[in-house]
Amino acid sequence: MSDTLTYVYAIARDVDPAVVRGLGGVGGRPVRVVAVGRLGAVVSDADRAEFEERALEERLEDLEWLAATARAHHHVVDTLGRDHLVAPLALATVYFDDDRVRAVLDEGRATFDAVLDRLAGRAEFGLKVYARKGGRSSTATTERAASGAEYLRRRRQALREGDSALDEAREAAEQVDTAVTELAAASRSHRLQDATLSGTSEPMVLNRAYLVPVERAGELAALVGSLAEHPRIRVEVTGPWVPYSFAQADP
Repeated sequence: MSDTLTYVYAIARDVDPAVVRGLGGVGGRPVRVVAVGRLGAVVSDADRAEFEERALEERLEDLEWLAATARAHHHVVDTLGRDHLVAPLALATVYFDDDRVRAVLDEGRATFDAVLDRLAGRAEFGLKVYARKGGRSSTATTERAASGAEYLRRRRQALREGDSALDEAREAAEQVDTAVTELAAASRSHRLQDATLSGTSEPMVLNRAYLVPVERAGELAALVGSLAEHPRIRVEVTGPWVPYSFAQADP
């Protein structure tokens, strides 16, 4: 039995091997192309000891290893995506060997072609909306309240104002989402992030990805810029990206 498995980064059409020549993948392994007809899987070897099911479960608990693997994976996909239409596969997708990858390409040819056709001429944009802190607040005066009763009254008032502001932010975020969804070809929800992940104390009220025709990127920027003027929200847009959220190419 071989000491390696075949790690698959993405599926693409008409891949020029020169694009990945000299490119290092997960673990620094050289990247290559396994092709069946016009379809190509961009792959590298992977240590069996790391990527067999039981070992991989343990590795995924190692945040340092996970971060390094994700960086290498995304670097390969992003490099390929500069010149090719790609359907990224999930992190740590491995097969027994190159022959098994060829069989998957052959068996899934229609599915992969449909995915690539759907992604053609489109890119992924991320949109995060936060409830903006600001406006009239009773927090400062609450801290200076002279009596217990007055403190409690002002504290309740501050909480009501905070709840109202958050509700307004959520409503504004829904309006942003509705407008951008009408422009996009597809959209996907992502989990809302807490302050630890988002890096801000402002509550996140929307976290979505949108598949947008490349020629409408300017329209998207103008639309979001206009909607972001709402005083209760702060809008963060990222992209264009390789459409990770919309590939759905994982067999």
